[in-house]
Amino acid sequence: MGDVIQIAASDGHALDAYRATPVKPPKGGIVILQEIFGITGHIRRVADGYAEQGYLAIAPSLFDRVRGGIVLDYSDVNEGRSIMMQLDLNDVVTDVGAAVAAVRPAGRVAAIGYCWGGAIADLAACRTDIDAAVSYYGRMIVEWLDEQPRCPVMYHFGGQDPLIPAETVERIGAGRKGQPLYVYDEAGHGFNCDERAEFVPDSAALALERTLAFLGNHLDGRESTPIS
Repeated sequence: MGDVIQIAASDGHALDAYRATPVKPPKGGIVILQEIFGITGHIRRVADGYAEQGYLAIAPSLFDRVRGGIVLDYSDVNEGRSIMMQLDLNDVVTDVGAAVAAVRPAGRVAAIGYCWGGAIADLAACRTDIDAAVSYYGRMIVEWLDEQPRCPVMYHFGGQDPLIPAETVERIGAGRKGQPLYVYDEAGHGFNCDERAEFVPDSAALALERTLAFLGNHLDGRESTPIS
């Protein structure tokens, strides 16, 4: 279902992206935003899953500005963080914009991200022309709460997440009033990833159910209502 293509950012930077194409004409576009481990097999399967739901999905390789082809083991947290810290957020948003443009012919576009990518999904909602976003356990959102999303955003957090304590979730909720935010009491960080020990199938399934309903409201041929 998927293939690797190259897309061009507005500043001339070329980056790889994994693209998953639905069998039928797409009902919208989805930009899948990676964790700090690169375009892993899990991220590819997530893109494939959204293509099976009828969306044209693309996962841009956001680490390509540091080095091409970076895919890390889930134990390489420190290396992943080191690579992430070498990136300028403005460049990251530019690369997300290239991915949005690549799937825009499919119609309305949403960004869905996980961990670091979950935060970037929120930032994309603040700075790009996407129509919706979904953020899974994005701690870094607290660093730009003075900015506001220009489209609807849904947030998923684990109630047992040691990296994002309840007070941080509360800060994000207070800074994103009017946006749907869910806490999964039995889940920790990375609960959506079936390649990690932290995977919680029930929470992942419920989050996906909520996400698909959210996408149905804001992408599938319906008008998106910007948040003022």
